Order: sequence, then C-alpha cells, then structure tokens
Amino acid sequence: MTGQNGHSRVMMSLDAIGGVWRYAMDLAAALKAKHIEIVFAGFGPMPAEDKIAEARRLGKLVWLDAPLDWMVQDEKSVAEVPRLIADLARREKADLLHLNLPSQAADLQTELPVIVVCHSCVVTWFAAVRGTEVPRNWQWQYRLNQAGFARADAVIAPSRSQAEAIEAAYGPIQNLHVVYNSSALVASDEPKRNFVLAAGRWWDEGKNGAALDAAAALTRWRVLAVGANGGPNDQYQPFRHADHQGELSHERTKILMRQAAVVASPSLYEPFGLAALEAARAGAALVLSDIPTYREIWKGAALFADPRHPNAFAEAFNSLAEDPQQRVALGLAARRQSARFNLAAQAQAMCGIYSGISGRTFSTAAE
Repeated sequence: MTGQNGHSRVMMSLDAIGGVWRYAMDLAAALKAKHIEIVFAGFGPMPAEDKIAEARRLGKLVWLDAPLDWMVQDEKSVAEVPRLIADLARREKADLLHLNLPSQAADLQTELPVIVVCHSCVVTWFAAVRGTEVPRNWQWQYRLNQAGFARADAVIAPSRSQAEAIEAAYGPIQNLHVVYNSSALVASDEPKRNFVLAAGRWWDEGKNGAALDAAAALTRWRVLAVGANGGPNDQYQPFRHADHQGELSHERTKILMRQAAVVASPSLYEPFGLAALEAARAGAALVLSDIPTYREIWKGAALFADPRHPNAFAEAFNSLAEDPQQRVALGLAARRQSARFNLAAQAQAMCGIYSGISGRTFSTAAE
C-alpha cells in the first residue's frame, strides 16, 4: 500500500505547543524532497493560522479531537488516541506511523510499522528538573510510555544523553536509535547587536526562566526572553528583569537570532535543544546550561554555566560583553559545529530506519 503516485506515505503525529512542531516541519520538508508524502495528525490545542498554512504546504494536516498526554490528569482522557491514530492511518492509506509521543503507541492496533520518537517525557523531566520519580498520580504516564516503547518497531531519541535518560527511567529498550535533530535555517553572518537572547516556553519549569530572569538583573546587556510565559495548566513564569517579548512568530524569532550577539539557554531539561542549534546557525555566542545534552552537542563551541546558579550565567554574559574577540570565536565555533546537524543527514537516517522496519525502501536520495 502506498500513497498517491506510488510514493511512500508517512503519517506523523505532532502538536503546536513545543519544539515538536518545528521538528516535524523541518523533517517533513526534507522527506518531501525525497518523494515521501506526509500526513500530519495533530493533537492538543489547534495551531494558529500561520502554522496551519505551513503544514499544508508540506503535506496534509488533519487535527484530531484528542489531548496530549502531559496536558491531562488521567489515563482515560487519552484512551481513544491509539484508535484515532489507527483509523486515520487506514483512511489515509499510510505506509508507516511516525509518532512523536511514546504513549500514542500504547495498545495501538495496526499492522503498519510504528516508530516512536521520545523528544521528552514527564518521567525523564521529573528526574532532570526535580530529581524525583514521577508523582504517584502520574504513574499512568510511566505505564503508557513503557507500553509505547514496547509496541514500537523502533524508538528514536534526539541525543545520546536522552537515550541514556530513557533507559535509566524505563529499563532497556529494544531497537533504540539516536537520530540528532536538525534545522532548516541557513547559516548567517549578519552583524551582531549587543544583547542577549533566550527563547523557550517559559511556563515550563524545565526551561528555567527564573534563573534567566535573576541573571538579567546582574547583566550589563539587555536580556530578551522570547516565548510564552503562561502555560496550558495555569503555569506562569513572571519576568521582572529580562525584557519579555512574548510569543513571537518563528520568522520574527529567527530575525532576533541573527541579530543577537549572545544566545542563552538555562534549561534544566533539554533532550536536544533546537533553539541552541538555530542560534548556532546564526553565529551567536552560546551560553548554555551545563547539562549532559548540551555538553554532548556543543562541547568546545559554547560557554557552560550551572543552571542552578543565575550568577554563573550573569558572569558568562558579562564576560562576553567585555570580550568581542571571544564572542566572535565562540560564534564561529558554534556555526561550524551546527553544520553536523543538517536536514539531509537527519532525513537519510530516518529513511534508513523506516526502510529497516518496514521491509520496503524509503527513498534515501531525491529521484
């Protein structure tokens, strides 16, 4: 069974809240160039019109009336998700399912090959952010994710560090692969301006907005924070010292990335960190939290600071503000390092895994 014109057809789940959207759009663009059709299956709150238009340029978008697992309080709320996925896959004549939440594969009744990508999960989030197990009233998340990993034909993590965190939390996982994320941004050498930029969904405690705000009070340069600071479950991160820009379009955020002399991420939990990659593409000097993921990806191309100590970030910002040569050197190193994480390599790796679990060839080169 194949999509239109005999091309392979992948059904990919996504949401419009976090980094999964950008991951899905960039990967879909690379797969489309390889003659693979994409059907997006959306969950959670509906996206804005600009995101809908973007998805429709790359494939077919179907928004399903079902929530994301981390936005609900009990297992019953997501009980229908596997059935909705299986039904849509049949209607759309998909050849393979690419699910971006592990729980979506739990109890999934389909003969199609299934890939699960663990971009993040509440179990590894609690371990990294609070140093605890997931609370008892969210143990169902653990069970569903573990069932999803067991059901999948292949599991993908976006970094070695995240793969290790998953297995530390859930035990050994069969057919676990690491495929690094990538970015469609073109490398930039636009002249820089003297400010610090940080982008994230700041209502998420794991993004550590409180540390950024405290560091901003001690920093010579203006610190801009881009992204929503109010979350879907009444989470809220106030900003008193950083200049909070609110949630901006991806286009506007890219402009600021190209202008910022320094880009920071104080995250406590970051399975990959797309914002850091986009900043590196733009040649910004990176100041990143000293966590395993960032050390793995950006060693030798960033300054690292203890995310539990805002002073460490302020010192790094001020050091770079006073040393233009160091800023330029770090920016060049980050841009060079970013070339490793390109769409062609990501798409080829994904096509190899698709082919391996499906018994059919998914294109690994444009025809």
